[in-house]
Amino acid sequence: MGAQLKRWLFLVHRWLGIGICLLFAMWFVSGIVMMYVGYPKLTEAERLQHLPRLEADARLLAPARALAAAGIAGPLDELRLAASSGGRPVYVATPARADTPAGHKPPPKDSGAVTIDAMSGQRLQAVDEAHALATAAAFAAPDMKLTYQGTIDEDAFTHSRALDPHRPLHKVELGDAERTLLYISSRSGEVVRDATRSEQLWNYAGAWIHWLYPFRGNAFEPYWTDIVNWLSILGIAMALTGTVVGIMRWRFKKPYRSGARTPYPGAMMRWHHITGLLFALVTITWIFSGLMSMNPWRIFDTGAPRLNMEALQGGPLVPGAGDAAPQALLAATGGGMRELRWTRVLGENRVLAQAAAGSPQVLASRDGSPVELDAAALRLAATRLLQAPVKRVERLDDYDLYYYARDAHTMTGGGAKPLPILRIVFDDPHATWIHLDPHTGAVLGRLDSGKRTSRWLFAMLHSWDWLPLLERRPLWDLVLIALSLGGTLLSVTGVVIGWRRLGRKLREARHASTVGAPRAGVAGV
Repeated sequence: MGAQLKRWLFLVHRWLGIGICLLFAMWFVSGIVMMYVGYPKLTEAERLQHLPRLEADARLLAPARALAAAGIAGPLDELRLAASSGGRPVYVATPARADTPAGHKPPPKDSGAVTIDAMSGQRLQAVDEAHALATAAAFAAPDMKLTYQGTIDEDAFTHSRALDPHRPLHKVELGDAERTLLYISSRSGEVVRDATRSEQLWNYAGAWIHWLYPFRGNAFEPYWTDIVNWLSILGIAMALTGTVVGIMRWRFKKPYRSGARTPYPGAMMRWHHITGLLFALVTITWIFSGLMSMNPWRIFDTGAPRLNMEALQGGPLVPGAGDAAPQALLAATGGGMRELRWTRVLGENRVLAQAAAGSPQVLASRDGSPVELDAAALRLAATRLLQAPVKRVERLDDYDLYYYARDAHTMTGGGAKPLPILRIVFDDPHATWIHLDPHTGAVLGRLDSGKRTSRWLFAMLHSWDWLPLLERRPLWDLVLIALSLGGTLLSVTGVVIGWRRLGRKLREARHASTVGAPRAGVAGV
């Protein structure tokens, strides 16, 4: 290797390391925090547990009457009923949105959902302070003290783009031991996020700093993605050059005169050299996989076509006069339901009646009788979701490398992962897989070649989503914590070395400027 190339390797590693090692140390420590406390989210389980029960004796309008009173006609993407807004039962209807024509801009990030009072059929026009407090009171324990904190557009715990349709958000603090914050949609009046005090505090040492969220919600917002991407790329360059330098400086055969394999006598340099060789690979892997989590420059987007949901639904969701009122549906379930959700499967309107926990009951929308979907018809319909041949249809009774559950607090956790499911494998240019719930007929997810690649380069490499480890905790915890501590030691020694060198260079520069400056009274002599 040429002397000039070696010099550049040393210089790139040395000067990038002064700042990047501090970032690495922060990423390693915050990553350990995120193993146990995630970014605040309102999981589906939490939402259902806090919803008041829907009472069968309440005078609620049938869905068709409520939609007509609110002036909503035409097919829907979604219709659900819950006592989720202001402590009252409401319908939340999302009108079907036509595909965006080619060459046109997509519609703004607005769900288009309309909230309708289930007793009067009136549209919810605006959510004020009283309405937000009523929602919070229904969500919280009885007689709990509530403190209204106004509206915010975005704060440290609400950066998620999924909240965009609900902004601005009403903010209410509960008087519980955790001083829980509730964020309430200004559009629907529903709780869309909660954050306990412990989640708030730990997030400043965890997800908030790990994802560089100090650059979100302010003047840096347009540049946040580029900041994360380029810092990751610089970090990879620094770690790679350091690895090459470390290998070059290590004596594998003949030790140095000191008898050591490393040439550095000082403790910091010696430990940095050793930990660099031990933990360089995992450091590079984690920084690279963190970059992959951003889907940089949309490298995992395959341009796959939309699914033909019409084939599975057998027509649009349009509640009609023949659909039963909620009272009849609730009476058929035996009580305890938190939410009714209307859906369309195999040419029939169905209702998913959801209790506080467990799988939903599938009901006929006309009379509330229990429904078991025709398995053969469902499989056949699912094969028509794409205009492509089907390689195979599999039944999954257990989780595997591509369909598995994570803890609710994790980035990919908190969603329903029922079993068994069907996996429809298509022979299309994008190698598409569709996961389907045979109980409800719902599409649970779609994986194409790009998303499967992302699963390996991000989820597998970054959080070690590997079932043999995930199923053997605390082995997973011990492995990740040990590697994270090793990376932290590598980074901290790099910070100390870098700042010592920078301080020495600054002192030398000040000394040189002082010596070179003309002394008072001498100038002009």
